[in-house]
Amino acid sequence: MITGMDRLVAALNGTVSDRAPVFCNLFDQGAKELQVPLKDYYSNGEYVAEAQLKMLSKYGYDSVWSLFYVGKEAELLGCNQMRFAEDGPPNVEDFVIKNYGDVGRLKVPDDIASHPAFAESSKCLRILKREVGGKNPICAYVSASMILPAMLMGMDKWMELLFMGPPEVRDELLEKCHEFFVKEIQAYRAAGVDVIIYSNPFGSTDIISMKYFMKHSLPWIKKDIEAIGTNGIVYYCGTARMNRVINTVIEQTGLAVFHLSPLDDIAEGKAIVANRGLTCGVINDIKLIDWTQDEIKSEVKRIFDAGMPGGKFLFSTAVMPYNIPENNIRAMLEAAYEFGKY
Repeated sequence: MITGMDRLVAALNGTVSDRAPVFCNLFDQGAKELQVPLKDYYSNGEYVAEAQLKMLSKYGYDSVWSLFYVGKEAELLGCNQMRFAEDGPPNVEDFVIKNYGDVGRLKVPDDIASHPAFAESSKCLRILKREVGGKNPICAYVSASMILPAMLMGMDKWMELLFMGPPEVRDELLEKCHEFFVKEIQAYRAAGVDVIIYSNPFGSTDIISMKYFMKHSLPWIKKDIEAIGTNGIVYYCGTARMNRVINTVIEQTGLAVFHLSPLDDIAEGKAIVANRGLTCGVINDIKLIDWTQDEIKSEVKRIFDAGMPGGKFLFSTAVMPYNIPENNIRAMLEAAYEFGKY
């Protein structure tokens, strides 16, 4: 029997399997699957693991996730208050950094794996590794050094510090975030994670210029990747476009897996990556809330038509909002299995 891991390895190597790998990023839907409130769901690693395994069996895609919510990283750095919604991911409510003086007081944990805020993630990962380790890729999400400060002080204050604040404060915060980033990667790898989404909206030129990217973003991307290596790392810009920077990132870091934006031209992205790596074509899953099933099938076909020729292609989703109808999730996946056949 061909497994999800078999499909991923074949795609990475440019060999033929039965179909292209399909990664479906279902997070908050796990609470719906277990019929528990989101706040209760995310308080228990057993719940998250159970829901990931149920949805894997129910839908038949190839991956599972250890991600609870992105704000977990802020909790590891001292945030003790999250705001939970009834139909979407929680957000940081109490920022760790309220003024520039707090940057100097920020402490990076010595050992992420033993931190109390990582306990439920560890529990989830133990279950996933026991049940599907080696058969289905286990995924984790990690914020790059340059975007993590947004969760610690808010995006508006981080943008102010990044572009106009005291350089010494900015650099001290980035160094601490880089230290945390490296330790977090080590914790996830030790726990058995296979695929790590390296998330960095500043790795795109959608919100910064190419000049700023080359002078400021790229050095921190290189620093991050040199510290952890490229194994299992996926370049992801938080749904911001990346085609303009792919070639530079490959040449400067050696990264070889690119999770395109739904706004990127897939054929163009695939041509830029070429045989140097794996291209992930991504559907604009926000539209899955309202699209008809015929529209979904047509869009999935378009993505595969653009990305499948030549192999080394993976179909993926982005944020998968909580309110996508289940029938639309099924329609998307059934189309992916149909058009992704070799």
